[in-house]
Amino acid sequence: MSNGAILEVIALGPDDAAAAQAGGADRLELVSDMAADGLTPARETFAAVRDAVDIPVRVMLRAAEGFAVGGAAALEALCEEARALRAEGAEEFVLGFLTDDGRADLAAITALTDAVGPTARWTFHRAIDRAADRDALRKQLADQPGLDTYLTAGSPSGVDDGLATLLAEAARGDDPGYEPRIMAGGGLHLKHVPPLLTAGLTAFHIGGAARPAGWTSPVDASAVRVWREALDG
Repeated sequence: MSNGAILEVIALGPDDAAAAQAGGADRLELVSDMAADGLTPARETFAAVRDAVDIPVRVMLRAAEGFAVGGAAALEALCEEARALRAEGAEEFVLGFLTDDGRADLAAITALTDAVGPTARWTFHRAIDRAADRDALRKQLADQPGLDTYLTAGSPSGVDDGLATLLAEAARGDDPGYEPRIMAGGGLHLKHVPPLLTAGLTAFHIGGAARPAGWTSPVDASAVRVWREALDG
């Protein structure tokens, strides 16, 4: 990886995973049900993906569309699934929940990070793009064990509208709450790569861009390779 840039690709199963790795992906985000914007995959799917590749796999922890975890029973069910995935060998995760007023749902997040354990690494996903105050959310989460990445477009509507926010946040890397890596994703296009690299971003996330034929088609290794080459300059 020249530039030290990480390329993460959404995978729905082992065929996606193998194609993404063949195209040069450094990491996978494993989800199910993209019609709901990505939910927790089955343990069997994780096991098949783990066996198909030798790059890291981050597993989504979300049971329903949106950024509310639901009630106590829903949270406990998700924690149980998280523990089961951990027991299956998952070491990295993706999660993110908000309260009704747009703050980080610390109760849900702490329950899930307790479920996966202090050595698990995790991404706070695009819930940050729906937060009432992005800076306040980062400070809320500053002491969370394992948090090493924010997946963000800078805006709910995508990188086109959020580019300025991403560039501004990239310049705050030494501020409290800004230590986790910014991973640009959500309406990310190749045209965004040069300014983001110039600003010092080192992580990029693609989903639909890896599937030129649409979400009903598998990851295309050649499409992933185009992104790999763009990041490697």
